[in-house]
Order: sequence, then structure tokens, then C-alpha cells
Amino acid sequence: MRIKHTFRLPPALSAQLADYAGRKRMSQALIVETALASFLSPDGSERLEAAISRRLDRHTRQLERLEHHVKISNEALALFVRFWLMATPPMPDTAHAAAKASGNRRYKSFVEALGRRMEKGQSLVVEISEEIEQIQKTSKNL
Repeated sequence: MRIKHTFRLPPALSAQLADYAGRKRMSQALIVETALASFLSPDGSERLEAAISRRLDRHTRQLERLEHHVKISNEALALFVRFWLMATPPMPDTAHAAAKASGNRRYKSFVEALGRRMEKGQSLVVEISEEIEQIQKTSKNL
């Protein structure tokens, strides 16, 4: 047995209800009944909290992975700069023009190689992780 209720909705909400019912091919009464049951359900807030908690956990894991990747990138860059500064002797003033032209060519090649690598989806983080695993396996076997 069903009990009839009469209530009024604001025009905008009524239009949303009619639009949603049309898209879902459901009766407006069924949508209102389902929404009201969900709203009054004692565990409705717990379900919402659990859904939000799962989403936040997923975002936290993504941010932790991003932080890990940024740390690896920063360390790789710092290591490269340190070795480059230690291994590259200062050049005489007469060689600056030739060095600049060579540097421009080499930089252009670097950017092109980086573009090709990004298109292929290769990742330094994956390569480093694989190399670390290989090193760890090798050291365990010794």
C-alpha cells in the first residue's frame, strides 16, 4: 500500500527532476522515492564517508607516487650537475663562440631525443627502478 503525498518543488528543481527522469527513462515518483530513501537512510552518510575516504586514499597514493618521481628527478639532475661540474674544465675565452654553437646543436638534439622518448612513453623512473631491482638481485646472489 502506498500513501499519497503532495508537495511543491521550486521550478528549477522540478525541471532537473523531469530532465533526469527523461534521460533515465524512469518515473519522477520513483526517483523522488529513491532519493528520499537514500537521504533518510541511517547508513547513507556512512556510505558517502566511505566513498570519500576511498577517493582520498587514491589521491594520497597518487600524490605519494608523484612525490617519489619528483625526488628521483631532482636527485638525477643534481647528480648530473655535480659530475658535469667536476668533469668539465673551464674553457679559454677564445673558445666561447665555438662552444656556444656546439651547445646549441647538442641542445636541439637533446630536445628531439626527449620528444621521441616521451612519445614512446619511456620513463626514467621505470628504468631506474628496474636497474635497482637488478642490482639488488645481483648483490643477493653474491
